[in-house]
Amino acid sequence: MTTEARLPDSMPVLSRGRHRNPRKGACFMEMASYLAGERWSDHPACTHPLLASLARLVNDHTTDTGRQRLAGLIPSVIGLTSDDVRWDALIALRAAETALPVVSAELQNAMAVSVLSGNRLLAGLDGRPPDTLRASSRDALSRAPLAARWAHRFTYDVSVSRKMYQRHGAPRTVEFAVQGIARACVPDPDEMMRGLLAGAITDVTALRPAVPVRLPVVRAS
Repeated sequence: MTTEARLPDSMPVLSRGRHRNPRKGACFMEMASYLAGERWSDHPACTHPLLASLARLVNDHTTDTGRQRLAGLIPSVIGLTSDDVRWDALIALRAAETALPVVSAELQNAMAVSVLSGNRLLAGLDGRPPDTLRASSRDALSRAPLAARWAHRFTYDVSVSRKMYQRHGAPRTVEFAVQGIARACVPDPDEMMRGLLAGAITDVTALRPAVPVRLPVVRAS
């Protein structure tokens, strides 16, 4: 299903935190709730919970100037939700892979563990060997070799619980990743966080089942 929502000509300036109503301002997900026709909230039902959490974190950790560049992404999260654990894994993996090469050393081990855990979960769901890594994960781990070696030892022969991953592992990964990127010594952390959010949206959009197109019936005369 294609979301037809678009940004209105006049909208509140995006700002940090929660707001009681549009007159007080709006964050990314509050604006999404408005466009979706839901009750004003930063936790609308129209968006996957972990994707909404990522959007709130990026909104709150981006500078005032950079935050306005997020507005164009708002319509794309409306109607983007599922209870499939693959969505959680892809969102968390995107966050961990983005953060791993740039965050502080104290966070790199955690991000490397998140990369391996997410890949192990996806491998199990797809019936692949547990040590299978996607290309973007191999690249991220290669850019932080010490953390990668530590994470491989830490996660050796450790199974990943879907329930615990959805409830704790994936949300913490997203939280620590955004916080780490915001503090990282990179030229433009705002753009990196925006790219993370945009990439996560693209990843889960690709998982949505295609809506069959109904062709008109042509009757013989």
